[in-house]
Amino acid sequence: MTAAPVLDPQRTALVLVDLMERIVALPLEPRTGTEVLAAAEELATAFRRACAPVVLVRVERPAVAEQPPGSGLVPGLLRDGDLEVVKRTLGAFQGTGLDERLRERGITTLVFGGIATNLGVESTARAAADLGYDLVFAEDALAALTAAEHEASVRLDFPRLGTVVTAAEVRLGTG
Repeated sequence: MTAAPVLDPQRTALVLVDLMERIVALPLEPRTGTEVLAAAEELATAFRRACAPVVLVRVERPAVAEQPPGSGLVPGLLRDGDLEVVKRTLGAFQGTGLDERLRERGITTLVFGGIATNLGVESTARAAADLGYDLVFAEDALAALTAAEHEASVRLDFPRLGTVVTAAEVRLGTG
């Protein structure tokens, strides 16, 4: 992990991936879904305080009549002014309008948290990198189904895409 840059809240958004009841409840590593959620909520509070966008991504299974129980965001996570994005693929950019919504707000940097590190988060981050966004990963606001999967993303892939820090190291400037 490297030192976190001071981020401009007018150009930075927090992207939290798949913090849904059924996903947060999975057996995760290297930390529990509850621990990921606590770190994500602290980040969201800081972003909202700085008037920086909070993007909450959740997945819906395509072509099913009804989503599985627990498919909504964790209760209380979504607040007025947040952007909710519903994806139907691993990543949050394909077919969701997320890029357009971020660009119309002047966003150039994304800070990531969520579950699973190597699936929804990494897929979304790779697309964001391809679109030219600067990326920051809050390592302790992430978890996967195994510690090895989490570590591979955090230690090998994410440093090639952006900056890996702890949630406490994410610093928003005065804009």
